[in-house]
Amino acid sequence: MAFPQNFLQEIKNRITVSDVVGRKVKLQRRGREFVGLSPFKPERTPSFTVNDDKQFYHCFSTGKHGSVFDFLMETEGLSFLEAVEALARQAGLQMPQNDPQSAEKARRQASLIDVTQAAATWFCEQLKRTQGAAARAYLEQRGVDAALAHNFAIGYAPGARRGLVEFLQARDMSLDMIVEAGLAIKPDDGGAPYDRFRDRIMFPIHDTRGRVIAFGGRAMQADARAKYMNSPETPLFHKSSVLFNFARARQPAYDNKTLLVAEGYMDVVGLARAGIDHAVAPLGTAVTEEQIGLLWRLAPEPVMCLDGDQAGLRAAYRAIDRALPLLKAGYSLRFAMLPAGKDPDDLVAEGGAEAVQNVVSRALSMIDLLWEREVETAPWDTPERAAALKKRLRAAVQQITDADVRALYAQEIKTRLDRLLGEQGVPYRAPNGRANSVGSQAWRRQSAKSETRRSTIAQGSGMPAREALIVLCVINHPDLMQKHRDLFETLVFETSSLDKLRFDIIDYADRQAEPMTGLDNGGLTGHLDALGVGALVSQLQQMPEALTMGFVRQDSALEIVESGWLEVVGVHHTLKTLMDERAEAEADLAVDSTQENFERLSAIVNQIAALERNNDTPLT
Repeated sequence: MAFPQNFLQEIKNRITVSDVVGRKVKLQRRGREFVGLSPFKPERTPSFTVNDDKQFYHCFSTGKHGSVFDFLMETEGLSFLEAVEALARQAGLQMPQNDPQSAEKARRQASLIDVTQAAATWFCEQLKRTQGAAARAYLEQRGVDAALAHNFAIGYAPGARRGLVEFLQARDMSLDMIVEAGLAIKPDDGGAPYDRFRDRIMFPIHDTRGRVIAFGGRAMQADARAKYMNSPETPLFHKSSVLFNFARARQPAYDNKTLLVAEGYMDVVGLARAGIDHAVAPLGTAVTEEQIGLLWRLAPEPVMCLDGDQAGLRAAYRAIDRALPLLKAGYSLRFAMLPAGKDPDDLVAEGGAEAVQNVVSRALSMIDLLWEREVETAPWDTPERAAALKKRLRAAVQQITDADVRALYAQEIKTRLDRLLGEQGVPYRAPNGRANSVGSQAWRRQSAKSETRRSTIAQGSGMPAREALIVLCVINHPDLMQKHRDLFETLVFETSSLDKLRFDIIDYADRQAEPMTGLDNGGLTGHLDALGVGALVSQLQQMPEALTMGFVRQDSALEIVESGWLEVVGVHHTLKTLMDERAEAEADLAVDSTQENFERLSAIVNQIAALERNNDTPLT
């Protein structure tokens, strides 16, 4: 939003820089200026100055300089819009509205926030009542006492079908607003809307300004289809651009000069139990580009605290891939891998804040973890394999858009390769034991691949086996929709018939009175048959992969199904990204045939080839 310059100037006229800075820095007048210790780095001699006449501050020790808006953005992690809003409120000024549509949107969002805030208050009250006893007992078992629950506004959604809906209606909040806020589900058959969250411990999710915009709910029943469930996407809530506990962690992150990124709600709450308040969490998804931007508003090098298992390592690698194109001078990520089988709760219980700090102090830098990933991906004990390692690393570095950071990464990678392979770039030794083990895995993959390459879906029909497997697995195991619906919805398929089939499955889930519990294989296949796509489903069921790949079969255990399906989806996403990057690289090369553009395209092509070689699941 663009603001009139006279509006911004009026804020500056009403609020002096020293008033705002003085809340964080002890200032002393010296002539026409104020001086104090830098808020940006430790120092003994004051080098920080504020000049109200000229309406700016300047820090001689760091070179940071700016207006009152810049100071709030720098020290509190606010966006420019948020800084303007905060200072306008302090100055007693109304925010300007660009047009009637913007004003109406703002009004409606404010009304929705009234609904979500009222719901948060009601959930908190239910936790204190008799029906919240089991939820309180669970929280106490996890070390969350009443005071900590109050600090996070943790509540409880009773099992009654319409408890929240009736409460909100009694306060003159319309059903349409309750549904739009994501708090109720409106059946397609015209029945009465009912509570989305039932018999769940409730965690309010706030926006960057501290307003309740959504909820996360943890099921109390062990056999619940979805252990954790977030609010759906709403006009207020877009989970890819929100971090749990962001507003609450803002000031502690500034005070501690760092930020921890945990995996979930309870991890953040568990860290707070040890006095670690500078922690946030993504909302059940891998960290996104938007969330990385939010993290950097609070700390230049936030520390990802991930479980020390394969799932945690995969999450770290995904974060690397998301962050690489965004890296800029002074801004990166660090990675602290927790001991295997431990979460922050366990560390806090065993050794308090000190145990957490010990893990955080050993956090790896981006380049260290990137290096470790690529070196461990495959053996590098022959010239050919060493060349493949070089190409993988070069391709990763090329993703960095900041020229200075990219150049320094390239320099560091070259130094490490010289040290690893020898100055001539030829392996002088094989890694101890690793080459044989990884190589044997590659040989074992061949047998599985030979079957998938013979698939009629892959070769004869023109439908990629990868896309077919993703859809077929959901048909055979509708439980996948309960945990991974958001992921399934966001997939992009090249094959129109399979993409339509995917939407048919999603539509069937939407039509269920109980969408989180009402899916089963028989009902789903019957629905698809009625739509006239039964023949396509039968064709998919006859794929060799449906018989030879264990995770696809209907009789496979859910944990095997989920692991295999997520791997295929991951390959699909990666390949789609690489294909898009290849098209972009080809276009760049056509316009500017430089060696750099040629090497970038070659690296992407090699990545695609490596992905095909090193995956058990089919790519075609």
